[in-house]
Amino acid sequence: MKKLFCLLTVLFALNTETLKAQASVGYYPWSSLLSVSTNPRKAIWLDTRFQTNSLFSSLSVDLLPMINLKRGEVVQWYIGGGLRLNPLYRIADADADLITIDGYSLNVGVRISPLPQNRNIQLALELNPYVKDEFDSGVLKSHFGLVYVFGKKKKTEETPALPANP
Repeated sequence: MKKLFCLLTVLFALNTETLKAQASVGYYPWSSLLSVSTNPRKAIWLDTRFQTNSLFSSLSVDLLPMINLKRGEVVQWYIGGGLRLNPLYRIADADADLITIDGYSLNVGVRISPLPQNRNIQLALELNPYVKDEFDSGVLKSHFGLVYVFGKKKKTEETPALPANP
C-alpha cells in the first residue's frame, strides 16, 4: 500500500497545474474534521482532513486524492481513495513507526453550491467506507459539512461608451 501511496504522490507532483493557486477549506461538524484541499474544480485534486477534537496521540490526518466525475455550476460529484496517517502516535508508543498508517478509505461525495449569488459556498455530503490498516475491522462513515472554495476574482469587462448621436 505504501507503493500505491508513493505512486499517487508522484502523479500529483507531475500534474502541477492541479496543485496551483486555488484551494478550499471545509468543516464537517458532526465528524469534527477540518478539510483543506487543492482546487476542487480541477479534474484531479487533493483533500487533507484533520481531526479537531482528539488527543495528540490519536490525531489522524487523511490524505485523499479525488477525481471529479461530473462538474456543473451547482453540483459536483467526486470519488477518491485515501490513507489515514497518525504522525503523532509515537507520543503514546515509542516503538511505533515514525508515521503510523491507521487505515484506508474510499470516498464518494457530492458538493452542492446552493447560493446563486455565491457559488464558492458549498454543502458537502459524503460516504466514506474505512478499514483499519490490518483489514481486521472497518466502518461506513458519512460526512456532512460546509466548504468555501477560494478562487481568482473574475475580471470584469468594461463596456465601451456609446458614441453620442450628432
